[in-house]
Amino acid sequence: MRRVVTDDLDALLNILPVSIRESLCRQPDCNELLEVVLDLGRFPEARFPTRETVLDSREVNQEDIDYVVSRVGEFTGDNRAGINHTLHRISAIRNRKGKIIGLTCRVGRAVFGTVKMIQDLIETGKNVLLLGRPGIGKTTMLREVARVLADDLGKRVIVIDTSNEIAGDGDIPHWAIGHARRMQVPTPAEQHAVMIEAVENHMPEVIIIDEIGTELEARAARTIAERGVQLVGTAHGNTLENLIMNPTLCDLIGGIQTVTLGDEEARRRRTQKSILERKAPPTFDIVVEIVDYYKVTVHPDVAEAVDAILQRRPTKAEVRWMDETGEVRKQAISSFLSPQSGEEGGEKQEEKILTFYLFGTNRFRLEQVAKEKHKPLRITNDLKQADLFLTTRSYYRRKPQKVRDAEALGIPIYVLRSNNVSQLRQCLDNLYPEENQSSYAEYVQRLLSAYRNSQAEQAKAKLR
Repeated sequence: MRRVVTDDLDALLNILPVSIRESLCRQPDCNELLEVVLDLGRFPEARFPTRETVLDSREVNQEDIDYVVSRVGEFTGDNRAGINHTLHRISAIRNRKGKIIGLTCRVGRAVFGTVKMIQDLIETGKNVLLLGRPGIGKTTMLREVARVLADDLGKRVIVIDTSNEIAGDGDIPHWAIGHARRMQVPTPAEQHAVMIEAVENHMPEVIIIDEIGTELEARAARTIAERGVQLVGTAHGNTLENLIMNPTLCDLIGGIQTVTLGDEEARRRRTQKSILERKAPPTFDIVVEIVDYYKVTVHPDVAEAVDAILQRRPTKAEVRWMDETGEVRKQAISSFLSPQSGEEGGEKQEEKILTFYLFGTNRFRLEQVAKEKHKPLRITNDLKQADLFLTTRSYYRRKPQKVRDAEALGIPIYVLRSNNVSQLRQCLDNLYPEENQSSYAEYVQRLLSAYRNSQAEQAKAKLR
């Protein structure tokens, strides 16, 4: 269903120590290699789509790591390097003195055919935002979008390439982006500035941007859209609902504000007096949720979808997938994005279950409070699967790596004042609706309110 072109796998193999390279070549599924992990004092590992394997019985030493480092490009401020004219990425882990003691050598591939599911959307000239979990293929699809717009439609396309993720390492961009031009970003912190520079200096018709993750980048995206330039990008989050609940990125879909209604209007709407509404027109007209390599969910009208979520109306979306013959199939769907309680008609839907990642929080106490209050929850050890990162003020203000990872993934962080039962009880009260609460808008309002309260706790923690 899709044609995969590996960007010279030999180029990646040739930077590895001989014993590791030979072991990889003996693997029956070597062509499906995802990455090679080399950590000082540990066995070298290779990761494939369905398995992981140890490549050598000898532990990795400093000479092995230095061997690889000497054969790749320069490591930039985000500890990433590449191999010229390829899409391979080498990421470094350093010790406290700055010495490299670990490497992740990730295979870069140009994949053709994935854009077919959304090609008609990008050809409309509307702004399109791609969502999906890490590793699902957002950047791969974005790379092909750049090629189609530049080569097939003849548009002036500029790719904002942070860490050379889209167009590979070196001064000459990889051929997979076609005739699109590439502007490199020195450090991730400067991505928003390069976005604006591209519009002001190079007269593009289309801007391609990967991983919009900060408030400054969200503002830059809005500025670009307001200047009439088509924007195609990706952002952290699996679904449109994730963006609504993300205080940093919700501006991409118009932002959320609390509105107080008059008594008469509240009675007419049959809601509370304080409700949530979309604050402004969305930056992106269309949101595409990537479910897997061959399936996406499309929200063709983001403004209508966000309003529907906040007003407890069914959302209109479209599921698209590629069949065995490579043809794109479509099916319209109309449903709520999340399970709710107390639906009209007397049917009670399953209550939404949040997945928690705990950092410095007592798991036993949380489970006991959840059992006491009859609140469903899941606890995961995989940060990428979490809906919420739960920690305490004392841990948050030290900004350990896990907190920074959660922020980079766009996972909402709930900060407890202290690690006691009353705080955990209040947390669950904020995050879960009452049993008699039938309005999904009220549920979203309570959830966002909890996040806003948590943001206040974060601000206090930073001041201490």
